[in-house]
Amino acid sequence: MLEVSDLRVVYANGTEALKSISVKAGRGEIIAVIGRSGAGKSTLLRCVNGLQKPTNGRVVLDGDEITAMSKRQLRDARRHIGFVWQEFNLVERLPAMTNVLTGRLGYDKSIRSAFFLFSKEDKEIALRSLDRVNLMHRARFRSDRLSGGEKQRVSIARAISQAPKIILADEPVASLDPELSVQVMSDLARVAREDGVLTVINIHQVELAKEFADRLIGIAQGVVVYDGTPAGLTDDVLDRIYRFDKDAVTMHEKHLNIEPSAKPAPVPRTIIT
Repeated sequence: MLEVSDLRVVYANGTEALKSISVKAGRGEIIAVIGRSGAGKSTLLRCVNGLQKPTNGRVVLDGDEITAMSKRQLRDARRHIGFVWQEFNLVERLPAMTNVLTGRLGYDKSIRSAFFLFSKEDKEIALRSLDRVNLMHRARFRSDRLSGGEKQRVSIARAISQAPKIILADEPVASLDPELSVQVMSDLARVAREDGVLTVINIHQVELAKEFADRLIGIAQGVVVYDGTPAGLTDDVLDRIYRFDKDAVTMHEKHLNIEPSAKPAPVPRTIIT
C-alpha cells in the first residue's frame, strides 16, 4: 500500500530533516512513528501526503507516485488520504457535522460544494462517521463548544468520512490529558482496524504507541533506527531512538560516503516518560 524509498529532505536554510528513509507498509497496518522532537517524524508524514516535496526519493501510495504528481493530481490523491492534526484543524464556528462533511469536499467538484451544500449520501456518511467515534449526540454542536478530546474525535470522523486508503495522524494526542489520550487512540485504532485502513501515527507517548500500534518505527536524526514490533522495543532500542546512537549514524554516513557530522549531546531518559 505504501512504499517510501530513500527519502531525503533538506530545507532551504540547510537543515537536513530526513537523511534517508525507506519504509514499506501494508493495508490495515497501524504503525506508530516515535522519536525525539526534530527527528523528522512530521516531515515524513508531510511527504506522504504531498505537503512537503522531498529533496530526493519517492513516495508511492497504492501504486501512485505521490512525489511525481502535479498540484492538480495531488488534490485528487488527497481525497484518499485522511489527516488527523495535532491542533484538530476544525472550523470552530461550524457544527461538528459540517466539519466532518468537509472531508467529502474532494468528492464533489460542482459549484454547490463551495456553498457547503452536501448530498443526502454525504450527510449519511458524516453522521455514520460521528457515530463510530461516539459523537452522534454532538453532531449539531459548534466545534468551539466541544472539549479537546471531542474535537480530536471529530477530526478522526472527518478522516474516515473520506473513505481513505491511508490515515496519517500527526501527534493526535499531544494536547490531551492522559485519560483523553487513551480514549482518542482507542477510537482511532478501532476504526482503522474495522476498515482495514493503513494508519501511520506520529506520537511521543511511547506506552500508547506500544499499546495501540502493530508496528513501531523509531527515527533519530532523519534515519530509521528501529522497525519492529512493540515487544522488541527494549531499553537499548529506546536509547538508540532517544539518546541517539552515534555508531549507527556514523555507519549510515559512511554508506553515503560523507564525513560524519557533529552529534548532539545525549538526551536525558526523562524524554521517554
